[in-house]
Amino acid sequence: MTTMADMLPRGGEMPASDFLKLLISVIRAEDSYGNWEGKADSDLLAEFIVTPEERRAIPIIGDPDPDLLWRVEKFYEAIALLLERRTGAMAAQMSRIHHEGFGRIVLISGRLVVLSKHVRDIHRFGFESFAALAEAGEALARDAADTVARFPDAARA
Repeated sequence: MTTMADMLPRGGEMPASDFLKLLISVIRAEDSYGNWEGKADSDLLAEFIVTPEERRAIPIIGDPDPDLLWRVEKFYEAIALLLERRTGAMAAQMSRIHHEGFGRIVLISGRLVVLSKHVRDIHRFGFESFAALAEAGEALARDAADTVARFPDAARA
């Protein structure tokens, strides 16, 4: 017997979120051959969802998967776009991730570093639900927007 929970997409219900809309558009922009045109938004974001059991099963030894690094890049690109929409200050992400899964990701706006994040165990990057994914992106964009508000001249330099 199928329950309502079984009918929900992996990651639960998709919340209304400006961040998720931008993340989906960033991902769809990479689809130059139209392979994802028929895919639902929840299917495109399903790879961002990692349950606690899956997280524990992921080995932290070895090189991070290139697809995982691509997802990390798209996550921070969507944050940069949301920041730009909210503040008008253009931003770009830059990352340097060591092959063992640790490194640093920054968002730069003008001459200002608006977000600096050290990452460890990048192999386990993911969120328990779409709601958690949305909240993480929104929170990072909010923090970056606060930084732009404190130093607007540097952000627009």
